[in-house]
Amino acid sequence: MNLIPEIYFMVYYIMIKMSDSKELLTTINTELTKDSPDWNSILKITLAHFSCSTGTLHFLDDNSLLQLQSQVGIPEFLIPKLSTIPIGKGMAGIAAERKKPVEMCNLQTDDSGVARPSAKDTKVEGSLAAPLLLNDTLFGTIGIAKPVPYDFTEAEMNLLLQIGELISKNLS
Repeated sequence: MNLIPEIYFMVYYIMIKMSDSKELLTTINTELTKDSPDWNSILKITLAHFSCSTGTLHFLDDNSLLQLQSQVGIPEFLIPKLSTIPIGKGMAGIAAERKKPVEMCNLQTDDSGVARPSAKDTKVEGSLAAPLLLNDTLFGTIGIAKPVPYDFTEAEMNLLLQIGELISKNLS
């Protein structure tokens, strides 16, 4: 069996993804340089890159609560339940508390207690929440999710953290 074509494909795929990641960060940074960034647009660009259907962007308020800034794909009846999230509650709250990404392959079958029971009503499965951090200062969280089970890679988690850092620079 000749593995050379497979190796070339893998190298090509990695190069494309790296290029896509740089382009994503450049696009988001361009949006953030506007006088009034379109947070919904930033979230949609992020979701498209990760092939996700659902996402949230929460900013930390003066009372140390996460306040919903933007959302895509969240059922209307759930919005009141995720408008304000305490640090340490749910995936976003735990990502904020730990200052590290929180990932679930399948939110629908999770029994760890990390996801709040109402989160299952979103009908998403593969989920990732990451803190918005700049110099270890928390500014909020960003969450993305797919409608299928999915394990996010370390590279994908790091990219979401980079997006979070760009957003945090704008908020600082």
